Amino acid sequence: MRYVAFLRGIMPMNPNMRGEKLREVFESLGFTKVATVIASGNVIFDSPSTSVTALEKKIESALPEKLGFSSTTIIRSQEEIEKLMKKNPFKGVKDEKPNYLVVTFFKDRRAELCTVLDLDAMEATKYMSSIEKKHGKQITTRTWKTIGRVLKKMEIL
Repeated sequence: MRYVAFLRGIMPMNPNMRGEKLREVFESLGFTKVATVIASGNVIFDSPSTSVTALEKKIESALPEKLGFSSTTIIRSQEEIEKLMKKNPFKGVKDEKPNYLVVTFFKDRRAELCTVLDLDAMEATKYMSSIEKKHGKQITTRTWKTIGRVLKKMEIL
């Protein structure tokens, strides 16, 4: 099975959060075909496991031990990402300023919230704060463009 792990709160300025370090950790956990997509904590990997919960726990346990930081890990299969892209919740909306198309992934509900932000009306950081206040920290948000990049990389590995 091919998966993507969306890691919450990854900051590329921290050397332990860079792609090469993340890849090393995932490979040390026995995952194969490990690749990162842009520097915001998107790690693609293959695993024979079909338990997303077990995979999330395994990764969340390894990060503080191996890299010294904790991160909520939200995993989706390639099939789930393909379905989301095919559904195209933003159909008819231009992905250009002032529109900012984002997908928030919920860990416990295994659901997504697709939102069109008007950057002229609200800053992205204010949106992130407001959604976190309402739903807690077991979420992470990515742009629609990032989701497209993730799927493209999943397909070519």
